[in-house]
Amino acid sequence: MMKKILCVASLSFVLFGCTATLDLDTDAVEKNPVPAPVSELTSTSPLNIIMVVADGMGPAYTSGFRYYNDNPNTPEIEPNWFERHHVGNSSTYPANISGLVTDSAASATALASGVKSYNGAIGVDVHKQPVSSVLHAAKLKGMKTGLAVTSQIVHATPASYVAHNENRRNYDAIADSYFDDRLKGQLKVDVMLGGGTQYFKREERDLTAEFVGAGYVYVDAYSELADVPKGSNLLGLFAPVGLPWALDDEQANRLQVLTEQAVRHLENPEGFFLLVEASQVDWAGHGRDINSAMAEMSDLHTTLLWIEEYQKAHPNTLVVVTADHSTGGLTLAANGEYRWSPEDLHDINMSVPQMIKMMLTERMNGTERVNFVSEQLGFPLTSVQEEELVLLDMTQKNRPLEDVIKRMIDAHTNTGWTTHGHTAIDVQIFAHGPHQEKFAGYLDNTDIAKQIFAILED
Repeated sequence: MMKKILCVASLSFVLFGCTATLDLDTDAVEKNPVPAPVSELTSTSPLNIIMVVADGMGPAYTSGFRYYNDNPNTPEIEPNWFERHHVGNSSTYPANISGLVTDSAASATALASGVKSYNGAIGVDVHKQPVSSVLHAAKLKGMKTGLAVTSQIVHATPASYVAHNENRRNYDAIADSYFDDRLKGQLKVDVMLGGGTQYFKREERDLTAEFVGAGYVYVDAYSELADVPKGSNLLGLFAPVGLPWALDDEQANRLQVLTEQAVRHLENPEGFFLLVEASQVDWAGHGRDINSAMAEMSDLHTTLLWIEEYQKAHPNTLVVVTADHSTGGLTLAANGEYRWSPEDLHDINMSVPQMIKMMLTERMNGTERVNFVSEQLGFPLTSVQEEELVLLDMTQKNRPLEDVIKRMIDAHTNTGWTTHGHTAIDVQIFAHGPHQEKFAGYLDNTDIAKQIFAILED
């Protein structure tokens, strides 16, 4: 696993999952110049940039986390990382062709490149032409680059910083491009940590072996990370697709662990650019799952606290945090009742999807389901809720089964949702470190990339 062999640089990459190839020695960075700086920069540029995207984290999520994270034994509501570092807000709309509600691909392309594009676009503009990203610019500047995410590493957000593809669903082609697509003969990303084994180890191609042949260390278990020599080029894939929910993962504080490990290998005299994504805040929003949403927010917050301490010890590090959009139309109170009660969420130590999986695996009858769900939730069920579990048709697909339990949690906490999709509301921007003032006030999502480009050029 640890064997290292020099690689022969690939001469082409597959664009958009089609048969046509492009020479990446004349790559997207040269074809699409870096956007002009938003403003003149006069202070010392940061040595390191940590960009954190909390997928789907609209303002209701940070407000919800404030109350979820509160110490009930004190009269005040304690401030958290988000309140200490909030500097502005950002619009999220995509290119006109896609209307006003963005998906993660279009928004990540805007955050990475400063270019508006259509929903589904991965690092390409509305004409499906490659656009350069801040990660590319950092790499060409001589900085090391990395990804640490809880989704598959070829999912929309990380892919938009690395790859170019007309369709976010072309996961195999995107994975191929991580190896085949070069910047001046170099692989684009030095450290990649997250999920996605099934896209990198396929019957027709084993990209993990190719990365090892190019001098990377490959690991597929969290326990192996500590044994990787510091400063290694590293590919770590810890799940077939996305990582398990924070509530279910064997690795506590999984995003913090991945972030720490990424930084350990990226630190070098030329600095680094690291993209961190709390990917599954969004997935919880799509599932209208307040239980998992707050657990994912807690996983993110723990990570941000570690980054905060790292920045204090390494003051020439810029940290920028934002969301790509908001998901689910989360509301903290519903049905005309002036109440939101997240306290009991702390007692639920298993995700709802995992509960359904166990109910199906163990073939629980109605009474067993009532006892199991009541025990997992930690609060009493109403007679109507108990009857619903007894009569539950376990031959349905998982999502309708999950929704039954999620509605019980929503009723207990008085949580509301308006959609299973995204919304068009603005999101927050947080920043600390050198140049943090460049992200203050009201910005468009493209401005965030433009400011980072300008900082890299300084």
